[in-house]
Amino acid sequence: MIKVLLADDHAILREGLKSLISLDPEFKVVGEANDGLEALEMAGSLKPDVILMDIAMPVMNGMEATKKIKEKYPLIKVLILSQYDSQEYLFNVLQAGASGYVLKRNASGELFWAIKSVHEGLAYLTPAMASLLINNHFKEKEPEPDGKEIFTPREHEVLKLIAEGSTNQEIAEKLIISLKTVQTHRSHIMEKLNLHDRTELIKYALAKGIISV
Repeated sequence: MIKVLLADDHAILREGLKSLISLDPEFKVVGEANDGLEALEMAGSLKPDVILMDIAMPVMNGMEATKKIKEKYPLIKVLILSQYDSQEYLFNVLQAGASGYVLKRNASGELFWAIKSVHEGLAYLTPAMASLLINNHFKEKEPEPDGKEIFTPREHEVLKLIAEGSTNQEIAEKLIISLKTVQTHRSHIMEKLNLHDRTELIKYALAKGIISV
């Protein structure tokens, strides 16, 4: 029998899920958590096989709870059950350690198979989310994610140093070039990116992976 823990802050939804899951004798609901913190505590005391985890919950959200649960109890599988069909949510929960993602609107048709899949060590994505993942992976990308293709090697060095917070004088000293040369490189970088201030440049560098937070 697969032991399931429900983690959702809506009691009516939990009751509906419990009734649905109880239709299959292979499953048993062993507990219900109202928020992510409760889910974390119950994971330790009840040792469920699979946790059905909502994302938007009070006290501790589903992503944080998933991360902590997987750190403390790596054998417990977490299956996200959410209303959000967003690529951002999908990537974040997968990075947190979730084994699957099911949309609430599809739960009645997919839940049994999804629970069985993650319990057996497989990943499960509701078709709409699987399409998002595939489309994102195979969509046309720029040749270089860090923007090297539009800059000279020296401009790329200057861009990185600017984004890291170095002044023009500090850049000149680090690269052993004149202050005027630094200013020229900086001007060319801004023109190529059509940016107008340092804040925009930092955002670009973060987005392209040139610097990290």
